[in-house]
Amino acid sequence: MLIRNVVLAPGGPAVDVQTVDGRVAEVTATVASSRPIEGDVFDGGGAALVPSFVDSHVHLTQWAASLTRIDVSGADSAVDLVDILARSNERHGTSILRAQGFRDALWPDEPHKDVLQNALPGRRAAITSMDLHTLWLSPALLAELHIDHPTGVLRDIDCMEGLNALERLVDTDDSDRVALAATDELARRGITAVTDFEYADNRTVWSRRSEIARPAVDVQFAVWAEWLGHELTLGAHTGDPVADGIALGPLKVMFDGSLNTRTACCHDPYPGGEGSGLLLETPEDLVTLMRRAASGGIVPAIHAIGDRANTLALDAFAAVGCGGRIEHAQQVMPTDIARFAANGVTASVQPQHAMSDREVADELWSGRESIAYPYLSLHKSGAHVVFGSDAPVSPPSPLDAIADAVWRTDDERAPWQPHEALPLDAALAAASGGRASVEVGASADLVLLAEHPASLGNRDLRAVPIVATVRGGVCTFDGRSL
Repeated sequence: MLIRNVVLAPGGPAVDVQTVDGRVAEVTATVASSRPIEGDVFDGGGAALVPSFVDSHVHLTQWAASLTRIDVSGADSAVDLVDILARSNERHGTSILRAQGFRDALWPDEPHKDVLQNALPGRRAAITSMDLHTLWLSPALLAELHIDHPTGVLRDIDCMEGLNALERLVDTDDSDRVALAATDELARRGITAVTDFEYADNRTVWSRRSEIARPAVDVQFAVWAEWLGHELTLGAHTGDPVADGIALGPLKVMFDGSLNTRTACCHDPYPGGEGSGLLLETPEDLVTLMRRAASGGIVPAIHAIGDRANTLALDAFAAVGCGGRIEHAQQVMPTDIARFAANGVTASVQPQHAMSDREVADELWSGRESIAYPYLSLHKSGAHVVFGSDAPVSPPSPLDAIADAVWRTDDERAPWQPHEALPLDAALAAASGGRASVEVGASADLVLLAEHPASLGNRDLRAVPIVATVRGGVCTFDGRSL
């Protein structure tokens, strides 16, 4: 593929970029007579060419499904949320009423199955929280799923298992069709690769989907402990291809809860003496599980949000002697910052969470020694930092993630903890899986933007049009005619 008339830096000269066999082969001054070594010609029209975006943390099935669910992110109480559902009830017939996006950490009341029953008698309803750590079910749906629960509000591991049970009620063909269509939407956003952390038998799921179509993005799927034995029996390693565009990713371990449920495991108690969060594995069991995976060539990715969970996760990486990833790293002790790079641990972070969680973090984590969302501290320590969205927790919008990391505000409010803002070049690299520039020999995974990010401010960067997305030298999205 020949990508003509693009710029690699603001004010830079126009260049032509040749791709061969999925890699950048040449970068030369633009010449009207240039011909492609292979493939088509794409006229960039002076657009900026940068490495494409990589969403290092998504729940792809959940995100695809969330696009058609009732949005309850604006609910400020349990009663308010139920009112939203009641107004939408008739439009959804007799199917399960699915809603997404509530945040109850600062609500004046508590979600409960009886609240749903009183407002929607006999209705099957399932409401997933914004952070995917809480699932609120109605009595009718609890009965159908054979779940006996005193409140109907499932947290953390119970939530994961409840979501998995709900997935078994969904038509597989429809779910696969929706998920594959969602990868087209990811390509529209400049994304060429994702790591899918869906709680499922992901080898089976993605092998089945690959028989329908190749996804529009490269997918590395996580393996959870429940399916780790099968991967080890196969002799599979992280990075091994499973199908065209699909590969095995890391081992996912949920080590603590979340900020909004007050189950993120912290060194200090939450306000009001409500405990200091939860560990979902013992430190000893975590080491055993990580050692088992690493010895088989599968990279551990440990969910750790609270500062104590991060300390103990880093202890586990040191004990096992392997590198890997910590997912989220939202609250980290200053003494633990340097341990990421020292132990070869990537910080897989979600800048949009810092913006959506700022009020809750101020309420629950203020006055502590630890650093909340410590992006600059991690970067300056030499840690490898990569961005993801955790979709559907946040939308898979890489430009928003970059802007959030750089300006630390997504509205008219003053920047939140601006001392942890990243420089733009570091944020661009983190959003691109670590790739800082378009280089000969690098993978031809590229995105064309109407303007170079370095010439844009906070608001304009979020809105800059994506002209095209290129994966492996093949155009997966062409926005020139839109």
